[in-house]
Amino acid sequence: MPESRTFEIRTFGCQMNEHDSERLAGLFVARGLRPVGAGDVADVVVFNTCTIRENADLKLYSALGHLKAEKARRPDLQIAVGGCMAQKDQDRILERAPWVDVVFGTHNLAEAPRLLERSREEGPLVDIWPAPDPDAARDMAPALYAVRESDFAAWMTIQTGCDNTCAYCIVPSVRGGEISRPLDDLVNEARLLAARGVTEITVLGQNVNSYGRDLTGRSPLFAQLLRRLGDVDGLERVRFTSPHPKDLREDTIAAMAETPNVCPQLHLPLQSGSDRVLAAMRRGYTAERYLARLSAARAAIDDLHVTTDIIVGFPGETEDDFRRTLDVVAEAEYDSAYPFQFSPREGTRAAHYVEEFVPAEVVRERFLRLKDVLDRSALRHHEAREGRLEEVLVEGPSRTNDAVFSGRTRQGKLVHFDPSPTLKAGSLVDVRITHGAPYHLRGTLESVRRGPRHKTRLTVLAS
Repeated sequence: MPESRTFEIRTFGCQMNEHDSERLAGLFVARGLRPVGAGDVADVVVFNTCTIRENADLKLYSALGHLKAEKARRPDLQIAVGGCMAQKDQDRILERAPWVDVVFGTHNLAEAPRLLERSREEGPLVDIWPAPDPDAARDMAPALYAVRESDFAAWMTIQTGCDNTCAYCIVPSVRGGEISRPLDDLVNEARLLAARGVTEITVLGQNVNSYGRDLTGRSPLFAQLLRRLGDVDGLERVRFTSPHPKDLREDTIAAMAETPNVCPQLHLPLQSGSDRVLAAMRRGYTAERYLARLSAARAAIDDLHVTTDIIVGFPGETEDDFRRTLDVVAEAEYDSAYPFQFSPREGTRAAHYVEEFVPAEVVRERFLRLKDVLDRSALRHHEAREGRLEEVLVEGPSRTNDAVFSGRTRQGKLVHFDPSPTLKAGSLVDVRITHGAPYHLRGTLESVRRGPRHKTRLTVLAS
């Protein structure tokens, strides 16, 4: 493709999708395209889709509809749809939006640039691999050439797919079973990223704490990975998401507590506090077991920041079930949480529980009650940090106010503060907390520990 062509990637969904989009952008750059600039019109538009979020299909087809007239006006414009929805719906996308040029799935993301080149000669293409190629899934070297928004923070995928069978989740169907990347490859990638100036890595996987079980045939390697990442020079912060409560082992808790650069942050999805609902969800743990794991983590890890996911209104949920969720939430005292109102996803077990669907007005009422409890808990945690001096990694100007800078504490808490004139993103600073709100902290800058780290350039290689 000519160098003058530009591309734009629109991402729907989770961090895994955002990282996939970064990798995809790197592949386009390696083939001579450049990201679209402000005010420019892209020659290639790619939608990286998700099936987890509510109304994901409506958002996609609405966006595609807006491009229909532009495609008619500019026939050379190329449109591609990839990701989880493409994997699930396949030919349906071209039926509803025949002006799309390429549809690719979750297992052949690296083929997208080639498919777009082919489509210019052959017309619309649908190329969906029914299952991942284990060798390709384990060899994710293109991630090193990803086009990232940040110079100092990066995601690193350690596994693809999921072996769990949660009744509400479509991920195993669209991403396949768990395939772990080799441990040494991950450590080497972390070293290369650190050499480029990356100081914070977030480890990604559908169930990170089962990482490596498919490699060893028995025990996970996640605790070992955390400890190995602790030895990477220049890597100051390591985070991970998401673990599964049933797989949160003592060795992982110990590795978090004993590895200085592993941040005291744990996202531990509860989903429900009712054992009956948890069984219907096929989650593999009880509320008591969940709280025991959480208690063990808090006992071992100083100043642990805990977040969670909760589904309200899962089919068959009674008022008693919901009250049990409120009881667990009250005991867990989360720093923050992500509550969701249940909505059925085609292709999941729960989508067939139609006779047990909870009325929408009941779900909304329960959701608001839960959110009130969660917000009060978050506010208590943040007010308790007033007066403290926090180590903050600067992200840059706030998205809502350019005069204010934002950053994250080691616990992952968002902090807003007034910067010094020379302060740059990637700096590590000390901020005195003056105010705690439910979703952020406010503070004053007291000192700069260091500026952005020196970055070693890494040449982009053509694929």
